[in-house]
Amino acid sequence: MRSTLVEYPCSNQLLADARVTRAGDGVLRYSQLDPSLSELLDIAVHRFSSRVAVEEVDGEQVTFAELWAEASRVAGGLKSRGVEIGDRVAIRVAAGVRWMEACLGVILAGGVPVSVGVHLSDGAADFVIADSGSVLVLDGELPHGVPFIDDGAAPDEMAILAYTADSSGEMLGVELSNENVLSAIVGILHSRDYGVEGVRNLLVDNDFKSVRQFVHVLATLVVGGTVVLAGDFWRESVHTVDIVTGRPEDLLEPRLLTLGPAARAGSRSVQWIDCSGSPITAEQESKLLTLFPAARHVIGWGKTETCGAGLILPTESAPTHLGSVGIAFGGMEVALYGPDAPGGFGELLCRGPSVTRRYWNSPQATSTRFTQGWFCTHDTAQIDPDGFVRIVERNVA
Repeated sequence: MRSTLVEYPCSNQLLADARVTRAGDGVLRYSQLDPSLSELLDIAVHRFSSRVAVEEVDGEQVTFAELWAEASRVAGGLKSRGVEIGDRVAIRVAAGVRWMEACLGVILAGGVPVSVGVHLSDGAADFVIADSGSVLVLDGELPHGVPFIDDGAAPDEMAILAYTADSSGEMLGVELSNENVLSAIVGILHSRDYGVEGVRNLLVDNDFKSVRQFVHVLATLVVGGTVVLAGDFWRESVHTVDIVTGRPEDLLEPRLLTLGPAARAGSRSVQWIDCSGSPITAEQESKLLTLFPAARHVIGWGKTETCGAGLILPTESAPTHLGSVGIAFGGMEVALYGPDAPGGFGELLCRGPSVTRRYWNSPQATSTRFTQGWFCTHDTAQIDPDGFVRIVERNVA
């Protein structure tokens, strides 16, 4: 039987965004994006300068103005060490205020941050650093110099180089442009209603190797919120936040499950539990609903190649679409490929403004994973007539 590519338009109007229009290349794109991450963040800094931007539990906290000032000094230090526009700079620092200063410093210097997780093996870290061609590795004291801010980046220039493993375990660098990241941020904010009242988003991850975590950081900062980085202390701090973002296995850490109802009472103040972009089982979902009964639970799907975003399951749709990872949002479109695609079963393909155009330093992988504007996810899926996607077999990347 012949393989066919079949598009599945989303008919759900809850996630419709009038700012998304079809471009000449056939891909849906946002029409009024800021040109770069640095410009978007500069607006937030001036608007929310005195608010706390990043907070470490039992540790340091910095305001938007302080974070920006320190990042610009790091950018100046990078320039004094010879970092040029477009140079990759590896960051191997645990998630925290210093990680944020390092990452934003690279961006303000006109460089491209490459996050190397602190828990990545030395061999894997060495590969990422070498493959990316990083001119510098930030893993100790951050460089400082005369404050510097490069504001000339363009939407199609690479903003982040993120690494992921394919189904064979091979590490691939994913080029994410300013447009990709900015589109993911806008899509996330459109699909949730955080407002600008100063939400507190607790990220349960002490190793920023995932681009999804970085995008959620940026989305929080854009609306003047506080990024709370708790590491192992998140269980004692959950009552102080509005949003908890993380993988299901981290949110369901065994010691939390052994606490009594009184010790978990603070979890009832959490308004959002966001596991979007991470695989979740029915058992995990049930446990999270029990732990956080008053929160809105955000389930979804995404890959590094899509900035960790792509599909979301609206709360009101969950009861009638059990097991689904959601419908496309933020300009994302989905299709199926294979002999059974007309019947709603096959390999999941997607395209949209947050989807990368290519892999770094790997033209062969690019040619096999991108076809006619579509990204071949290697996930096997079912899609119903309303565009709701159920992942049947997931690629490990």
